[in-house]
This record gives sequence, C-alpha cells and structure tokens, in this order.
Amino acid sequence: MRSNIYKLSVILLLLGYSFSLQAQDSDNKSGSAAAQFLKIGVGARAMALGGATVASTDDAFSLYWNPSALTKISRVTVAGVFTNWFADIDHQFLGLVIPVNGSSVVGFQATLLTMDEMEITTINDPHGTGEFFEARDLAIGVSYATRLTNYFSVGITGKYIQQEIYNEIASTFAFDFGSILDIPYRGLKLGMRFSNFGGKLQMDGRDLTREFDLNPENTLNVGVETRLKTEPWELPVIFQVGISGDVVGKGEAFLVSETNRVTLSIDGSHPTDSPEFAAFGLEYMYNDLVALRTGYRLNRDVEKLFFGVGLQVALANSSSFNFDYAVASFDELDYVHIFSSSLSF
Repeated sequence: MRSNIYKLSVILLLLGYSFSLQAQDSDNKSGSAAAQFLKIGVGARAMALGGATVASTDDAFSLYWNPSALTKISRVTVAGVFTNWFADIDHQFLGLVIPVNGSSVVGFQATLLTMDEMEITTINDPHGTGEFFEARDLAIGVSYATRLTNYFSVGITGKYIQQEIYNEIASTFAFDFGSILDIPYRGLKLGMRFSNFGGKLQMDGRDLTREFDLNPENTLNVGVETRLKTEPWELPVIFQVGISGDVVGKGEAFLVSETNRVTLSIDGSHPTDSPEFAAFGLEYMYNDLVALRTGYRLNRDVEKLFFGVGLQVALANSSSFNFDYAVASFDELDYVHIFSSSLSF
C-alpha cells in the first residue's frame, strides 16, 4: 500500500510539471497572464518564510498554499489577512475550515484586491475629467481535502475568479490541486501544488459598444453600433513543489528538544508567466508559543528578503488563537507589512 502511495505522489508531481511546461515557452512570458493578484501569497507566517510552505503549511491559509494540508486541522478554524500594498492597494483574505470527519475537511475562502478611486483622463482632458472609476479583483473558492492514509493527503479547490475595472468585467473558473506525503525519515514532508488551472479572462462591458461610421460622407451610415473586441488572457498557472522538516524539535527531528523547534523548508516554483525561482524558509518556535521566521527567494528581482514573528495562544477547551506579522522587502519599492490571525474553536 505504501509503495502505491509513493507511486501516486510521483505521478502527481510529473503531471503537474508537464502541465506547467506545456503552458510556458522557453522565453520569459512576463506580462502574459491576467489575474496577477492570484500570485499574492496569504498568511503572515507563510509570507515570512518567503512562501516556502507548500510542505510545511498546517493552518487555514493552506486554502491558498496547499489544500491537501487542510487535513491537519482538527477544529473549526477562521482565518483572515490584511495587507496594504503599494499605491494604496489593499489585499484581503478570509478563510473558513470545517472538519467533516477524522480524515476529510472542507474549506471556504474569499480573496479581495481593492484600490482607491482613480480619476478618468482623456486626450482632451489629460489632467482629469472630474469623473472617477474603480478597479477590483475577486476570487471565491471551495476546497475539499482527504487523508488517504496516515502519511498521504490530497486536496482540490474550485474557485470563481473575477476582475473588474470601470464598467468592464472578466470572469472564469479555475482549480487548485495539492498533495502532501509524509516521508518515513526524520519526519520529512514532501508537498506539491498546482494552482489556477482553468479558463481564460476576457473583458466585456458596456464601454466596448461604440458608434462607427465607415463612410462619413454617407448620411445613411450615421450611428452604426459596433462592438470592440478584447483578447482572452491566461491565468497565472503555478506549479510548486517543496520539502520540509524539523532540524530541532520533538519526535523524529534531527536534534531532539522538548521546548525548541527549528523547521527548514525549501520550495521550487514554476510559474507560467515568469522565471522559475526557489524559496528558503526557516522558523524557530519556542515552547509552542512564540515564533521567529525568515525567508529568502532566489532568482527574483525585488521580492527577496522576508521576516516575521508569530504568537500562538492556547485557549479553553483546546481552542487556540494565532497572530502573525511579516514584512517583505521589495528594494526600491519599499516594504510591505502583512498581518494575519486565526481562531480555532
């Protein structure tokens, strides 16, 4: 049975990698995909680790990073994230995880990207017309995860994606797939996710309807209604694989300690619209209470260094509350501060 699970995990990895190769040419395809907000990671813990969390994630933010890890959650959990990005752009995430039985879990998530109103400018009014427009992105998803054995879990997420600017809207559906394999050596874990596999986004709305006169000298052609056509855009498909393990900790860690835990995570990501990159994350936890974290990404232009702290508080009846903070360095673009919290009850 165990050998079959290993074979299945290898097949999933190969399938995910082959799909991502089909979606990406050898050249850099930066700017070739829509819905870039889907690439913004959620959860201050995961972001503090540089996103190297596909194998180590174990909280409600697994809804984003790896739906199969939801099987590690045994109580109803609510989690949220707020991040103020550049140019007054706000990124928010809300997740709900509900265990079904001892091996299956369902989850619900919503991601919203909003920004301040912008003034409309035209050729005749380059300094503004006095009218304003808005832009926002939205993703709503439902996840299901199940533990096939004690050491292998799989998960899937179906989500609705929408982008809106002024009076134009584009929407589609997509899926995320994930798996986690507990390797029977020193508690190592191997994780995989394949995200945003689905349809295309194509803008449509009333502003695309225009009047067109092919022959202005012919008065019979006045007011002919035409329709501007927009091009469909792919979603930013991501294939990510990673390994994680406790260097110091309880049980099968390399160095045993009852009060200290040091976890190392290493991930490789293969986006379809940007170069591949690697992420390294290191987390120190003292007495299951306070955590210090750092992360680093290779082959990225600006988003390289990450730092963070976390607090885990045990409440009555085995409930718990987590608060996490992370800061990401984007070089000349300044720092981004991420706040997230979760409550299990």
